[in-house]
Amino acid sequence: MDYLRWGILSVSHIYHLRIHHELKDSAKVKVMGIASRDKAKADSEARFLGIPKSYGSYEALLADPEIDAVYLPLPNHLHAEWVKKAADAGKHVLCEKPFALNAGQAQEAIDYAKAKNVHVMEAFMYRFHPQWVHARDVIRSGEIGTVTSVNVQFAYSNTNPADIRNILEKGGGGLLDIGCYAISTSRFLLSAEPKRVVALIHRDPAFRTDVLSSAILDFGQAHAVFTVSTQSAGFQRVEVLGTDGSMTILLPYNAYDDVPVTTIITTGLGTRRVNLGPASQYRLMFEAFSSSVLESKPVPTPPSDAVCNMKVIDAAFRSEQSGLWEAVR
Repeated sequence: MDYLRWGILSVSHIYHLRIHHELKDSAKVKVMGIASRDKAKADSEARFLGIPKSYGSYEALLADPEIDAVYLPLPNHLHAEWVKKAADAGKHVLCEKPFALNAGQAQEAIDYAKAKNVHVMEAFMYRFHPQWVHARDVIRSGEIGTVTSVNVQFAYSNTNPADIRNILEKGGGGLLDIGCYAISTSRFLLSAEPKRVVALIHRDPAFRTDVLSSAILDFGQAHAVFTVSTQSAGFQRVEVLGTDGSMTILLPYNAYDDVPVTTIITTGLGTRRVNLGPASQYRLMFEAFSSSVLESKPVPTPPSDAVCNMKVIDAAFRSEQSGLWEAVR
C-alpha cells in the first residue's frame, strides 16, 4: 500500500476549516473516518466533508483495523492521554500542539508510544511551508550574518468563557496555545536550545488563563523575545536580526493555501521581497508523516522536539512564579 489511512480523533473546527480540503486529493493521505463522542455530530461532519466512516466514540475509531494513523486535535489536557490510547491500538499519531501540558507528560507519552512501536509527531505545520524552509536556508547560508535576535508577536482576541482556550483546567491560555509557536520558531531558526527564560505573564481575573505573556529566551550569542496575547487584535509576525542583515516573515503561521506569502530580506545590497507559495502546509505535513510510516523512517520532526519545546514553556511558567530567570531543564 502506497498511502496511509487516517482517522480524525474529534470534530475539530481547525480540521474542518483549514485542513480537510488540503488532504482531499493527496495520493499518500486517505482520510477514512472521523470520531466524536456525539455520533450524530460525527455523522453530520462525515457527510459534509465526504469522509467514508464516522464513529460515536474515539475508542471505536481506534478499534477499526482500517485506520492506520490518527490526527489528534483534542483539547490540550487530553493530548497525552489519547496519544497513549492510540499507541495501545497500534495507531501512528500526529498530535496537535502543545503535545502535552508539561515536559514530563510529553516525555511519558512519547516513551509509551515508542514502546508500542508507533510513529508520533507534534503537528507544527508551519515548519513544512516553503517560507520556513527558505528562512532557515537564508540563515544557514550566512546571508544575514550571525543571528543575534528573533522577535515574535502572535495575538488574537477571544473572550468567550466557553471556549476551551479560556478554560485553565483544559490547558487554556496564550502560552500553551500560541506561545508554543513563538518558542518553536526561535528554536527552529537558531537550531539551538535556550539556556534560561524570564517571563512576564498577565492573567484574566475570571478565566485565570494567561492572556498576555512575554518572555526572553537566552540562547547565549542570540536572544529570542516574544509576546503572545489572546485578548489583543489579531496579529502575527516574526523578525530576525543578524550581524549583516535582517529578515521579516509577514504571515508566519496561518498562511493560506491559495495565495503566496512574503518574506522581506534586507542586507547591504538592499531589500527584497520574496514571495513563496501558494503551498498547502498541512498537506505537506501529513504527507511527510505518512511517508515516514510507509517507508519505516523517522518522522521529519523528532518527538524529542516536542519535549524540548515543553521544557521552555515549563520554565516560563516557573519564571512567572519566581519573577526570576529560570533554567530550561
